[in-house]
Amino acid sequence: MKLNAFGDVCLRTLMLLGSRPETQLSSREIAAAITVPYHHVSKAVLELRRLGALDVTRGRTGGARISAAGLALGVGGLLRSLDDQLDVVGCTSETAGDCPLLAGCRLRGALNRAREAFYAELDGLTIESLTRDNTMIRLPFPAAPDRLP
Repeated sequence: MKLNAFGDVCLRTLMLLGSRPETQLSSREIAAAITVPYHHVSKAVLELRRLGALDVTRGRTGGARISAAGLALGVGGLLRSLDDQLDVVGCTSETAGDCPLLAGCRLRGALNRAREAFYAELDGLTIESLTRDNTMIRLPFPAAPDRLP
């Protein structure tokens, strides 16, 4: 099982902000810290705000801060909500049509159960449990810059 790129960016963003729950960072600062292009981070911040995981303030001194709900967010649930892929394999496709074996295929169901088992394993993890012991602070993220008033 492989995470989609958007889920990866969302998790990186939450883990960074979860390691510094009192800190507010701009999308550009987050992008620099997690080495992901700004436009990907800005999309992730918007989605995480919609999910209630981030508190976002707009403007020159604005930025994102992890919310209490974001710290309590289950990793499995988050990844399920971000997974827009219907099948693990391309059983159905708008361009190529349906696989001719689809009606009698047992593999599709097995792969979907495997994906659910993957997420179920992550259900016990929260963002807070991944960041609570300050291990993230020791990673090579640059220090949050001081903000001007």
